[in-house]
Amino acid sequence: MRVAVAGGTGAVGRHVVRELERTGQDAVVLSRSSGVDLTTGEGLVERLKGCDAIIDVSNKMVLGEKAAVEFFGTVTRNLLDAGVRAGAGHLVALSIVGVDLVDTGYYKGKRRQEELVSGGPLPWTVLRATQFHEFPEPLIDQARGPFVVVPKMLSRPVATADVAARLVELVSGPAGGFVLPIAGPAQWRMEEMAKRIAKARGDRKLLIPVKLPGKVGKAMTGGALVPQGPFTEAPRTFEEHLADLEARVSSRR
Repeated sequence: MRVAVAGGTGAVGRHVVRELERTGQDAVVLSRSSGVDLTTGEGLVERLKGCDAIIDVSNKMVLGEKAAVEFFGTVTRNLLDAGVRAGAGHLVALSIVGVDLVDTGYYKGKRRQEELVSGGPLPWTVLRATQFHEFPEPLIDQARGPFVVVPKMLSRPVATADVAARLVELVSGPAGGFVLPIAGPAQWRMEEMAKRIAKARGDRKLLIPVKLPGKVGKAMTGGALVPQGPFTEAPRTFEEHLADLEARVSSRR
């Protein structure tokens, strides 16, 4: 099976490509380095020719609603149009648990993606996932000075590799619409996750938990970002991620 991966050079996409190759399938990465621009559609049809399906894990961390809706809307429309023209038979998109319950700009962009995929011309599957184990790391890395603002939220963190494996499993089968979401085996508060990651990395920045204002903060702390019903439980634990992180840090010393 020949599968195109939109966002195949990103954090999730790299795992998807490896999993496709591990299972004996042909991965076609859609990236600027391969002559493809997802935001303009340039080179997309040519690159998709001969592909049986598409996995969309493209992403851009934009907080503003207008920018988020524009990015995810544009990329999704381009993938759908090019997929039809190239003869692809299935589009699998990665989304987020709680995307319909939390009114941030980024989440509204993901909602637009879901709307286009579910109402589009290709057979489709949408997998919603909880926050990845690595979620707090960019917060720590991008903080200026000694303080790190961490949003208060309840999550059920999941391993990126487990999400990638599920996406590959789904793309190998028939279109399933909105399938059961995927989440990790245990609930964690984001502030505790950030604290444990900082400790594993030997980072001494001061973490400042902050509840976001209004309905967004209430939803995030109240469990809107964890599955509200049945879900696929991924096997890897956050403790395993911490152990791997500590090992990597130690090897660099």
